[in-house]
Amino acid sequence: MKDRKAVVRFGSRSAVRLTDLAQLVRAPAALSVPGDVIAGATAAGRPLGARTFGVIGSSVCLYWAGMALNDYADATVDSVERPERPVPSGRIPRRTALAVAGGLTAAGLALAAAAGGRRSVGAALPLAGLVWAYDLKLKSTSAGGFAMAGARVLDVLAGAVVPGPGAESVGVALRRAAVPAGLVGVHTGTLMALSRHEIGGAPGWVPVGTLAVSAATAVLTAVPVARDDAVSAAKGRRSSAGAWGLVAPRGGAPLRHSPAPPRGVVRAARSKKLRTAVTAAGSLAYLGSYGTAQARAVQKPSAENVRRAVGAGIIGLMPLQAALTARGGAPAVAAALGVVHPLARRLARRISPT
Repeated sequence: MKDRKAVVRFGSRSAVRLTDLAQLVRAPAALSVPGDVIAGATAAGRPLGARTFGVIGSSVCLYWAGMALNDYADATVDSVERPERPVPSGRIPRRTALAVAGGLTAAGLALAAAAGGRRSVGAALPLAGLVWAYDLKLKSTSAGGFAMAGARVLDVLAGAVVPGPGAESVGVALRRAAVPAGLVGVHTGTLMALSRHEIGGAPGWVPVGTLAVSAATAVLTAVPVARDDAVSAAKGRRSSAGAWGLVAPRGGAPLRHSPAPPRGVVRAARSKKLRTAVTAAGSLAYLGSYGTAQARAVQKPSAENVRRAVGAGIIGLMPLQAALTARGGAPAVAAALGVVHPLARRLARRISPT
């Protein structure tokens, strides 16, 4: 019987199945990309409109381009270490992987230009440059981890600089998104530290160190929000006491009845509580997924456990993004990111994100 699975033709000589292309670009892992842009956009106070979704599409294309380029560059190494991948197994020609990487890079830059003009291209161009530099040159050097962390940082900042009505200047937007971008970059640094030991296993101190950094990342994501809310709530109680006539007359008995606070104040208080709760939930889910996998690697730093930790870290970035999005003031969007996380984990069982 003929193979009826969908194929894509590259030129007149080669036909590639869509399932093989999905494995080449690690398709499900791209679900970890939109949260970067969304976290940056919410931190900068940008609405999630058509321009933001265009930038998300750009970042997804560049992510997939990097995966295809990775397999092009690593074809010789993968023939020994990971012969099951599409290129070394012969299911996708090496030149096709390069063509896919080039096409997706062009598509990513075009989407950035269409969605955000110069501002978005200003983030997409260095992002594409880092992706290509990492895969072709920097991966095996000490600068490799910094390059990948920088790529994720730029991904977050790309969301912050999306133009539109009411958009802040680029400088202000970058400052507002600096903290979430930095935390995502730190997370990526832990992934890169682990990924260097996916084949032969890791020294015990490596997963211990990455787990400690991940725990600190989760705390830094959640704690500032709780402090800000506590301070603002205390200030609100003190200022509103006088404004609403809740202070007892001098020398008199305390008032037994007080007017109800304005609806806007009540809604703001509820919003802060919701934001804090979703932020905390995202931080805990981040530790529950990525932290648990790292803890297994701490107990036994074998190649298998390290690979599982890397895979968990790629998909486990999503709860961290959700927490950062909630902290930026969009708990409903953050909850949606949290809902997508289990789907990404399920898909990752079919197509490896590493």
